[in-house]
Amino acid sequence: MKGIILAGGSGTRLFPATIPVCKQLLPVYDKPMVYYPLSLLIEAGIREVLVISTAKDIGRFEEILGDGTKLGLTIKYMVQKEPKGLAEALILGEDFIDGDTVCLILGDNILHGQGLGAELKKARQSVETNGGAYIFGYFVNDPERYGVVGFDATNQVISIEEKPAVPQSNYAVIGLYFYDNKAAAVAKKITPSERGELEITSVNQAYLTTKKLKVGLLGRGYAWFDAGTHESLLEASEFVMTIEKRTGLKIGCIEEAAYEQKFISEKELLVLAKPLMKSGYGDYLQRVVKLKDIPRV
Repeated sequence: MKGIILAGGSGTRLFPATIPVCKQLLPVYDKPMVYYPLSLLIEAGIREVLVISTAKDIGRFEEILGDGTKLGLTIKYMVQKEPKGLAEALILGEDFIDGDTVCLILGDNILHGQGLGAELKKARQSVETNGGAYIFGYFVNDPERYGVVGFDATNQVISIEEKPAVPQSNYAVIGLYFYDNKAAAVAKKITPSERGELEITSVNQAYLTTKKLKVGLLGRGYAWFDAGTHESLLEASEFVMTIEKRTGLKIGCIEEAAYEQKFISEKELLVLAKPLMKSGYGDYLQRVVKLKDIPRV
């Protein structure tokens, strides 16, 4: 399976903070925002990643993440000339996907919860074994702001709508999507919405129409942030700070994730830690080695 991080857009809702740097490189407590979606791809066992961003910002991502070698990954980059909708990422990444299954994640999505790695691997296995699409629903108070999943009396998925005036449920679709090898072809067939964008909801609707859409519901033990506003960015930072201070364990640590997935060795992790000691981040990476035999779920 390949992974795509869509980190484009102009970040206008976060102006003026995003004038000097794009949204996905803003800090969420102690690390760049892009670390969080990248760590999720790593937890899903994905080693080939494409980062899509603007011409202005793509160089900064390359500078920060490199070619992925230090994490046991292969990271490539592509420019999205102008934002034409989330589904365009599947079309732009078609050659990168190269007939494989794919996980698309939005660069401003932060997700944390017990057993999350197992949920990600379950979604991956579903599309690799049975085809189709696998997405996640998260209970929110304001579903009209999101793509929303509707259910019948037996809890079977019957609809998926983008920002509906009358939501059929409180389950919002988070920005994490697993697709089979037909995703790019499906995206090419959808038509732009009234706002002129290729909506990812239309892709999911196409899979639903052919009864190839599965939805995993994330319960109360999960926290999800769409860090696209000043308030949600602050909330995400406060959440990460609280959990990290309480447990001493980091969220969205890409080096730790790569080590736990055995993408890098203990020796390679310690090499990554060395130049980061002054910040305390390097000290944490050293402690990760000592924590390796302690159960963490």
